[in-house]
Amino acid sequence: MDIIERDKSYIANTYARAPLVASLGKGAQILDDGGKELIDLGSGIGVNAFGACDEEWIKAVEAQLHRLSHLSNLYYTEPQTKLAQLLCEKTAMKKVFFGNSGAEANECAIKCARKYSHDKYGEGRSTIITLTNSFHGRTMATLSATGQDAMHVHFGPFLEGFVNAPANDFPALEALCGNDVCAVMLELIQGEGGVIPLEKAYVSAAAQLCAQRDILLIIDEVQTGNGRTGTLYTYMQYGISPDIITTAKGLAGGLPMGCALLGEKVENTLSAGTHGSTFGGNPICAAGALSIISRLDEALFDEVRRKGEYIKSQLESAKGVKSVTGLGLMLGIETEKDAKTLAQECLDKGVIVLTAKSKLRLLPPLNIKQEELEKAIQILKGVLAQ
Repeated sequence: MDIIERDKSYIANTYARAPLVASLGKGAQILDDGGKELIDLGSGIGVNAFGACDEEWIKAVEAQLHRLSHLSNLYYTEPQTKLAQLLCEKTAMKKVFFGNSGAEANECAIKCARKYSHDKYGEGRSTIITLTNSFHGRTMATLSATGQDAMHVHFGPFLEGFVNAPANDFPALEALCGNDVCAVMLELIQGEGGVIPLEKAYVSAAAQLCAQRDILLIIDEVQTGNGRTGTLYTYMQYGISPDIITTAKGLAGGLPMGCALLGEKVENTLSAGTHGSTFGGNPICAAGALSIISRLDEALFDEVRRKGEYIKSQLESAKGVKSVTGLGLMLGIETEKDAKTLAQECLDKGVIVLTAKSKLRLLPPLNIKQEELEKAIQILKGVLAQ
């Protein structure tokens, strides 16, 4: 029985897997079990920040494996503490809560926002506004927060206390900001919703409104963070100061880690026993994340922006392309043909791409070699033109 047959026999059928069995990876190069080489423009949905099996990351993780693999969060560990300090220094946030995923980071943000409001104002101020077409995770709370009707089937009843506003419609957002609202939660680029950036004027107005009414501003950087769009976090391109930032995916370069960064208003909101995680901030994951975050500098951000502009310049006027959206190396391609069919055709020709709604989605490693990127984009253009 081969891998695909065994997978179908023993693993829950929650993924519509493409017929690729990956066996080896190095940077943006992936080898399947038959020895076929592919160029990866997906990086594990933005997880492998420096590609597969990055040497510096391996050294950091392996060194920690020989020191301490895990200890309860009832005690202190050095990698977790160093990582928290580095993240706070780079963002001017005050405290960090570590979990294992983006959904867990968003769960923390939701709990923190509601506790902040309850501590200060009492009962009746617990509603969180999210945007139509948003995606915040697959746990019950984050799924309830997600503004997509298609995801609100099968699993009801959903949690109360979430309402959705249309993106880029400030009057609609303002109208929802009543006395029952404790937070507004935004993805600055709606990733799973189709790689759609929010307008800067809208985000600025939303941030001002939140500050005026003591409504917490939560920025979901699960997919947009950690250098993906050409700055450490995308909110830095919008000129705002969030109260809570959530991130995951590329944070630990391939190991499961998410975190919520807490600003001054909420730095002391979560006290002992109010939240926790068995594996959050695990020393091995933290060592991997330290390797990633310490190398995200302006030179790399310039490279990310330059490569993003190269992709746009190649695809915006290409045959079969309607539009290209996104920032840096988080790009969505609106196509004339079915995106899933095109993704399979790319795979057949040796390029891994993703989809988001009806678009193709590109999330290549941040340090993908220019020659690899050029080769992959030419293959993609050929598929689009068919």
